[in-house]
Amino acid sequence: MAGKKTIRSTGAKKTTKPKTAQTAKAKTAPAVLASAAAAQPGAATPATPKARKKLSALDAAAKVLAEAGQPLSCPELIAAMAAKGYWSSPKGKTPAATLYSALTREIMAKGAASRFRKVGRGRFAGSGAA
Repeated sequence: MAGKKTIRSTGAKKTTKPKTAQTAKAKTAPAVLASAAAAQPGAATPATPKARKKLSALDAAAKVLAEAGQPLSCPELIAAMAAKGYWSSPKGKTPAATLYSALTREIMAKGAASRFRKVGRGRFAGSGAA
């Protein structure tokens, strides 16, 4: 055993810094601010311009299907969502396949409460349950 090296633990424990009042205060400050805002229901929030919330692919597909009023395939949905500016693929190679997967997942997970229904091979329509 001339060539083997063994590493032994010294058994020393790591020491941690004691919490100071400043770090404890910094961690509780957001909670204190949130509770203070909740205590004053009439208090105004800081004025921020309301940015239009970006739609998800499923939300955009539901919106396009509701406007179209007829069943569409996933490539047609992707083109319509991009043309109307609701959603565009963030550099994805197969956005239609991704949308198809998401639509079928929602149909399987939510059943009758789903926003979509499959009406034919590769074609989806809005269910009206939105």
